[in-house]
Amino acid sequence: MRHPASPPRDGDEGPNAGSRLPGGWRGSLRLRLLAGTLAWIVVTLAIAGWGLAGLFGQHLSRQFHAELSMHLDQLTAVLAFDAADKPALTGQLSDPRLRRPYGGLYWQVDRVANDIATNADRALLRSRSLWDAALEVPADAPADGELHDHRIDGPDGKPLRVLERVIRPAEYPGQAWRLIVAADESLLAEPLGRFNNQLLLALGVLAAGLCAAAVAQVLLGLKPLARLQRELARMREGEVRTIAGRFPSEIQPLVDDFNGVLARNAEIVARARTQAGNLAHAVKTPLAVLANAAAQDHTALARLVSEQVAVARTQVDHHLARARAAAATALPGLRTPLEPVLAGLLRVMQRVHAERGLALAPVRCPPDAVFRGEEQDLQEMIGNLLDNACKWARSRVEVQVERAGDALLVTIDDDGPGLPAPARETVFDRGVRADERTPGSGLGLAIARDLALLYGGSIALQESPAGGLRAVLRLPAA
Repeated sequence: MRHPASPPRDGDEGPNAGSRLPGGWRGSLRLRLLAGTLAWIVVTLAIAGWGLAGLFGQHLSRQFHAELSMHLDQLTAVLAFDAADKPALTGQLSDPRLRRPYGGLYWQVDRVANDIATNADRALLRSRSLWDAALEVPADAPADGELHDHRIDGPDGKPLRVLERVIRPAEYPGQAWRLIVAADESLLAEPLGRFNNQLLLALGVLAAGLCAAAVAQVLLGLKPLARLQRELARMREGEVRTIAGRFPSEIQPLVDDFNGVLARNAEIVARARTQAGNLAHAVKTPLAVLANAAAQDHTALARLVSEQVAVARTQVDHHLARARAAAATALPGLRTPLEPVLAGLLRVMQRVHAERGLALAPVRCPPDAVFRGEEQDLQEMIGNLLDNACKWARSRVEVQVERAGDALLVTIDDDGPGLPAPARETVFDRGVRADERTPGSGLGLAIARDLALLYGGSIALQESPAGGLRAVLRLPAA
């Protein structure tokens, strides 16, 4: 599992940084779902709008042609010829636009003859709506009764849609007459434009509603993932040991498997710690027998045995502490408040160093001073630093705790003789002591720093404002 003291942060380059998706929408499941859904909605509605506009335009065009054909049939029905072979209307056409000048609907009756130069000369009858103008229709030769469709410019310059038919009266089969009906194309374009505007507005409202529904669906659908992320954050911060709660059926198996992995990992870690303790106990027992036997003898061999037994005990204690801390850092959900641990350690140090009369100032911890790790390791680190400060202090030891972002800073000052800068790193080596006359194994600072490093923290030795040595312990905060 990942080290709990070093969670990935924004901008960090982890070992799998090269396999991440690029930034932007491709790196977000939410944005990819929204982009795909919204693109599909826009494309679908655009195709639907284009299809509906086309269908309505075809419908209007057929209706327009049917209306012209109706007027042409009506003109054909009321057309008659007098005794002088002159065309005349036996009745009025029904549409009032034919009687209003430039009303947008026109009719005209021409005689088909090759010796007439223009339509104006051919035009014998025309609607009042044409006023003093005439329709200039292409000089084609439709068959009798055949309908021809044209587009021409009207009397006021507006485009017209024209429908014409050639007839031959039964009384005068040698004469051909062209019947023409025309209408302004704006009568077709205006309703089509109004329909397209209303269609665009309706599709826009529909698109907005569908987009809002898609956004809501994606947000609600991915909401369990956000809750899972919060539970993982709580577990990383040490608030919980497993992911609690019920999730949708698609996510619950993942949560159950993850909790199962956590449980098995905790069981393996606990077993490993137990085995390490049993091994240390098994090794310490014969070492104690050897030490007792060597203490009863004063030969060179006995002294050598005593020295090597002491070295072996030091190594066992050191590696046992490292194994315990390494196992603890692999467990998520560890939280240890600093205030009770520091209060207990100060009471212990007050008793241990009671004969020296040291003043141990009480510690005021911030409310959020919580260590992301095991209590025993925290006691080991701070206890070794406190014990070292009490050994060297003349009269006073001060402890300060502060929260700095995601880290806790524990500062321990003493008013002792201090330590030269070149020696501040060497004292962390195993078995090294600043003064051989001072009791100790030289292992406490080494164990404290190893534990801090295992948790992703550090220990720095500096000059104290009180004149002695300052130890700054940096640890991950929950």
